[in-house]
Amino acid sequence: MNLTDRMPGIPVDQMTAAQKKAHDEIASGPRGALYGPFVPLLRSPEFMSRLQKAGEYLRYGNVLPKKISEFVILLTARQWTQEVEWHLHYPIALKLGLKPEIAAAIAEGRRPEGMSQDEEIVHEFCSELRQNQGVSDKTFQRALARFGEQGIIDLVGLIGYYTLMAMVMNVARTALPEGHGPGLAP
Repeated sequence: MNLTDRMPGIPVDQMTAAQKKAHDEIASGPRGALYGPFVPLLRSPEFMSRLQKAGEYLRYGNVLPKKISEFVILLTARQWTQEVEWHLHYPIALKLGLKPEIAAAIAEGRRPEGMSQDEEIVHEFCSELRQNQGVSDKTFQRALARFGEQGIIDLVGLIGYYTLMAMVMNVARTALPEGHGPGLAP
């Protein structure tokens, strides 16, 4: 299979006015630069601009604990075998306290052992949503008791947003940074 990046970066001097505006919006925000899924998304600058605002909230401002947000992102990266997302978020998750052995299990496609209660609730929620396109009353109630209604909506938003980012990068075959190899088991 040809793994050439189908939608590489667009040089700034070749961007349309709308692309330049969308580029500058991301570069001046908390991300600090245009990378990962935003490289192919730049082909639709209005969509990218609107989407990145949702992503900014979901990544930096949702009500879930930051470690749990990163845990969800890693679970989603694993589901989609999305190496760039894994590469970007794996070190963040570890820095926020995710145990390396839990991350390793996710990378290998296994259910991690020794998860915290929050991690177990979220793992079950993500697994059921992926497999059943919904969650059981028991799983919903556990998540509701721990994270509240806004937390559930933010959790679903994280899963959906990072699923979309993974799909974009998988279609575009967004390349890992030079010198970095895959972090996910085949």
